[in-house]
Amino acid sequence: MIRYRILHRTRFTYTEPVSLCHNMAHLIPRECPWQFCEQSQLDVTPPPAVLDTRTDCFGNMATHFAVQEPHRELTITAVHRIGVLARLRPNAAQTPPWEDIRDRVPEWLHAVQFLHPSCYVIAAEELGRYAMESFTPRRPILDAALELTHRIFEDFQYDPQSTTVSTPVLEVFANRRGVCQDFAHLQIACLRSIGLPARYVSGYLSTTPPPGRPRLVGADASHAWLSIFCGEAGWVDLDPTNDQVAGDRHIQIAWGRDYDDVSPVKGVILGGGQHKVEVSVDAEPC
Repeated sequence: MIRYRILHRTRFTYTEPVSLCHNMAHLIPRECPWQFCEQSQLDVTPPPAVLDTRTDCFGNMATHFAVQEPHRELTITAVHRIGVLARLRPNAAQTPPWEDIRDRVPEWLHAVQFLHPSCYVIAAEELGRYAMESFTPRRPILDAALELTHRIFEDFQYDPQSTTVSTPVLEVFANRRGVCQDFAHLQIACLRSIGLPARYVSGYLSTTPPPGRPRLVGADASHAWLSIFCGEAGWVDLDPTNDQVAGDRHIQIAWGRDYDDVSPVKGVILGGGQHKVEVSVDAEPC
């Protein structure tokens, strides 16, 4: 097991006073068999009049807070101590043929919700054709998904200046460039276009790699990857940005249909004029 200390700070500054804001944050890590949270603290400045954390429909920890005093700056600081175990991964060649999973999806109600189009992920013929280059007849589902992950890594360029949060997935596909969020959305869209459930995962990467191992792309901010449903073999997390299966350097926060379900912070404000956002993330072994 590896223990990590995570510091995630988001700072909003405004040209005019904000008289009221309501926000929803997904910043508290969810626990699962390979990850547990030893300590978690979420601080908001100015102090909110309302702060409430509850479980959302996907099982994530979601925090609603409201600041009701005038302010020109809002800072949200999350500090966590998390233990992460190495995950057991099914033998890719021994997973079921992908068509069998596609045809049996209605049997798994928990997976069906990750099959349909969502806010940032659509199904499209061109995405289906791109996926089918890997998903050949009767090929084991994880074997095919690993090849698709590799092809996205090879075919697309990581370029933080090329996209925004709202860039459509078909534009990313056409321009062959983007960031981790785009590549996760793209692979999810490819999988859903051929009838396979896939979900979006938000989290962090360790910013300090072990000796002799490379630093992963996306370690300076929140990271994103995806999880594909492999039937009885369960969900397997894939990181197309780094061409790998997610492991003990991937620290999970939340999962949903796409970014809109699990964005770190979103909300509405009254006033504020123009605004600027600064985000810093540090995830180090401790």
